[in-house]
This record gives sequence, C-alpha cells and structure tokens, in this order.
Amino acid sequence: MPKIKTNRGAAKRFRKTGTGKIRRNKAFTSHILTKKSTKRKRDLRQSIIVAKADAKNVSQLIPYL
Repeated sequence: MPKIKTNRGAAKRFRKTGTGKIRRNKAFTSHILTKKSTKRKRDLRQSIIVAKADAKNVSQLIPYL
C-alpha cells in the first residue's frame, strides 16, 4: 500500500492537538483592520477546533501530522 502525500497547503493551516482534534486559525486577520473593533481582532487571534463536519476531510489531507 503506497503512502499518502500530505497536502502542503493544509499542513501549513491545520495542526492536530494531543487528543487528535484539529486546530485552525481564524480568517479575516490580514488587512482592512481599521474598521474592525479591538474586541473582534482580539477574538480572531484565538485558534479554534475544526467543525466536526469538516474534520474527516481535513484529517485526510494531513495524515501524518
């Protein structure tokens, strides 16, 4: 059985936690920040667990991480 290639784009965006869940960073943090409130920008800095519906597809992209 051949090895599965890791999707390099996904490897840069997702990482697995110690319990096997997948973490991701939130979007909308790169530019046009002046109109966003301080509270909103602070909340966007926190990472979050990937939704259960998407977790299976993402885990197939990063099989060895």
